[in-house]
Amino acid sequence: MRKAINGLSEIAQHAGMGNLMKPPLFVFSGKRRNTMKILYFDKSGFCLWQKRLEKDKFPWLLEGCDIFKIKPFAELNFEKAS
Repeated sequence: MRKAINGLSEIAQHAGMGNLMKPPLFVFSGKRRNTMKILYFDKSGFCLWQKRLEKDKFPWLLEGCDIFKIKPFAELNFEKAS
C-alpha cells in the first residue's frame, strides 16, 4: 500500500481495467485486508481515498460485496493517535 495516485493509476491502466476517466472506482486492498484505497477521476483530477481499520478486516468476495449484509464495524475510541 505504498503507492499513491500515480502508481495506482499506472497499475489500473496497464491491467486493462477500463478507461480511468470514466465513473468506475478502482479499489485496492493491502495484503492484510485492513487497508483499502479507492481511486477515481472526478472531472478535474484523480482522487484517492484511503481507509485503515484498526481491529477488523475488509470482507472481500470474488463476486463482490453486498453492502446491506455486512455488519457495521465497531466504533473505536482513542485517547491519542499512534
